[in-house]
Amino acid sequence: MAGLVVGIADCKVSRDPDDFLITHALGSCIAIMVQDPVAKVAGLLHYMLPESSMDAAEASSRPFMFADTGIPLLLQSVCQLGAVKTRLILMAAGGAQMMDPNGTFNIGQRNHVAMRKLLWKAGVLIHKEAIGGTAPRTVRIDVGSGRVQIKTQGAKDEDLVVNSKRNGASDGLQHPYCR
Repeated sequence: MAGLVVGIADCKVSRDPDDFLITHALGSCIAIMVQDPVAKVAGLLHYMLPESSMDAAEASSRPFMFADTGIPLLLQSVCQLGAVKTRLILMAAGGAQMMDPNGTFNIGQRNHVAMRKLLWKAGVLIHKEAIGGTAPRTVRIDVGSGRVQIKTQGAKDEDLVVNSKRNGASDGLQHPYCR
C-alpha cells in the first residue's frame, strides 16, 4: 500500500486501489476527498484560500492554493482517470477557526462557503463533511474502498461513511468537469 502525501496547496489523484491519499495539519484550510467507487479512482485537494483573485501570480504558479482554481482541477483530474460524474462521492474536512479567536478573518468559514458555491455551480454535492471547530485535522482516503478517516487533535478518530449508491450530481445538471 502506497501513501501519497498531499501537502498544503497540493492535490493528488490515483486509480491504484492499494494507494491511500493523506494530508496533515488542516487548520483553516479545507481538504476535499473525491472518489468514484466503481472506477476505483480517488483524489484529495488541500487548499488554503477561497479566491485566486487575492493573488493572481500565486494562483498561476500554485493553483491548488485556492478553492476556485483547485476544485475544478481536482474534478478534472479524477475524471481524466475514469471517474463518472454520477458516481462521484465527495467529502470535506477542515475549515477550523485557527489563530483568529475573534473571527476577524474567518478564513475557515470563507473557505467553506467558497467550496459550497463552486460545487453547487458544478452540480456536485458534498456527501459528508467535518468542518469548523478549533483543532487541526489529518485526513486520509483509501483509493480502493473510499474509506475516509479523520484524526482531530484532542478528539476520537472518526470515519466519514456514505451510502455509495447515492450520487452527488443532479441528473438534470451538466457537470462541467466530467461528461
